Amino acid sequence: MVDFILLADFSVIRPEPGLIIWTTIIFFLFWFIMGRLAFRPIQNALKKRDSEIQSSLDEAKNARLEMAKLKAENEEILKQAYEERAKIIKEAKEVKDSIVKEAKVKAKEEAKKIVTSAKQEIENQKMAAITEVKNLTGMMALEIAEKVLRKELKGNKEQEAYVSDLMKEIKLN
Repeated sequence: MVDFILLADFSVIRPEPGLIIWTTIIFFLFWFIMGRLAFRPIQNALKKRDSEIQSSLDEAKNARLEMAKLKAENEEILKQAYEERAKIIKEAKEVKDSIVKEAKVKAKEEAKKIVTSAKQEIENQKMAAITEVKNLTGMMALEIAEKVLRKELKGNKEQEAYVSDLMKEIKLN
């Protein structure tokens, strides 16, 4: 039995030239049909997928560029907003300073007017007081002079007649 196995025909292992030719023809025919029916659609699908991936990458790149552009624009807008805010704050400070300065000037002018008015009032009251003192002094001097003259004129008839004449003249004027 062992001999039977050894004597068996191993024609598959040793192919014949006709079998090799037919196998080669069938293989190339199979390869051609597969190339037409399977490989070309697969290749087209791979090319389509490659182009889709490339277009997606290009779109992503464009989106990144657009985002960078938008970010730069946003930063520029923020910069302008900060500059505008600083400008508004500066203008507000200038307005505040001018209002404070104007208020100080007005306050000084008002104080000057009040001081001038007070000085004028003091001067007027001083003049009124001096006039009153002069009037009182004059009246006192007149009273004193009247008393002195009465005392001196008491006994003399000529002097009494002279005073009476003077009085009449004063009453006529």
